[in-house]
Amino acid sequence: MQVYEIKKDIYWVGAVDWTVRDFHGYSTYEGTTYNAFLMLGEKNVLFDTVKKPLTSDLIHRIRTIIDPAKIDYIVVNHVEMDHSGALPEIVDLVKPEKIFCSKMGHQNLLAHFHKPDWPYHPVEDGEEVKIGDRTIKFLETRMLHWPDSMFSYIPEEKLLISSDAFGQHLGTSERFDDEVDEAELLYQARKYYANILTLYSPLIRKLLEKVQEMGIEIDMIAPDHGVIWRKNPGKILELYDDWSHNRGNRRVLVIYDTMWHSTEKMAKAVADGVESEGVSVQILDLAVNHRSDVVTEVLDSKGVILGCPTLNNGLLPRMAGFLMYMRGLRPTNKFGAAFGSYGWSGESVGLLNKTMEEMKFDLIHDGLKIKYVPDHSSLRECVELGKLMARKVKEALD
Repeated sequence: MQVYEIKKDIYWVGAVDWTVRDFHGYSTYEGTTYNAFLMLGEKNVLFDTVKKPLTSDLIHRIRTIIDPAKIDYIVVNHVEMDHSGALPEIVDLVKPEKIFCSKMGHQNLLAHFHKPDWPYHPVEDGEEVKIGDRTIKFLETRMLHWPDSMFSYIPEEKLLISSDAFGQHLGTSERFDDEVDEAELLYQARKYYANILTLYSPLIRKLLEKVQEMGIEIDMIAPDHGVIWRKNPGKILELYDDWSHNRGNRRVLVIYDTMWHSTEKMAKAVADGVESEGVSVQILDLAVNHRSDVVTEVLDSKGVILGCPTLNNGLLPRMAGFLMYMRGLRPTNKFGAAFGSYGWSGESVGLLNKTMEEMKFDLIHDGLKIKYVPDHSSLRECVELGKLMARKVKEALD
């Protein structure tokens, strides 16, 4: 099995998951990787493991470099099972002297594996461990995105092993950012942030400030998913800073579901109104766009207009599911509006507004409801709603 030396005597020994297509509700149509790293030296250190079904991939890669029994330490940066699933088998094989983890990581490892006899070594935030001529500095990153999360920084190599931060769900035989298509890489990085880290944006801003204050030099970022940033690691740091501020771009999304195409007609008219004001617009039909791809577009759009007809005094299931998903991520600093068709009760627009209010969207309109099929006069109202949103976005960003 192929391994990659990412720094002198530091190797990628992880696994590629070519077939995974869903990651707890997030579509992973390019698969993913579970990255693990082996550092050789006075003490041999394994950073993280892989998802349990891919344990053999990890073991075989380690064996191409050293006998696994020669590994002295294991570092668990994050306890989530896609990175720790292989841990019980690896611990049995390696019999490590120490398992480094955060204090919360210690609790979570016990709660996951019920192994009180493992040689845990919980570390403090900022604690350093000297390993020959190298140092591992542990940086606690609680709630990015689990309570146990931490980074491992090796200052002599300017290498940041960043756990679930700065990653991408991207299954590929290439290991580095400069070896893959940049547009695809940045899209997958944006999708990863939008679907996993948006909720924690305030903590990310604090973390980036902390790294800057500490003067940490970084020339390579090795996340637990996707490719390693070696060409320009500063690029992903800049993007995280931008995304964490939730500023939004000069763009409006029209996100809708429809029953008998009346709401679809309204959606197109709303989008025409946005476009007529010279603002970029994207129409997203929930019947053909996965919620995780839609949320990715929400990340950097300033305006969000939701459309849904009324079904049984409520919303269509796809819209209801999307709202629950988006509400959990809590995107901020958005303008919002709602529209929808109805037959006899018409609750959908009010429900859309309520959800956006809960997310603290700035509603620009009370909402537009059209009975049954919109006529030309009704569609003109939809165009005006789109124009209003576009003007709000321009005023905020121009």
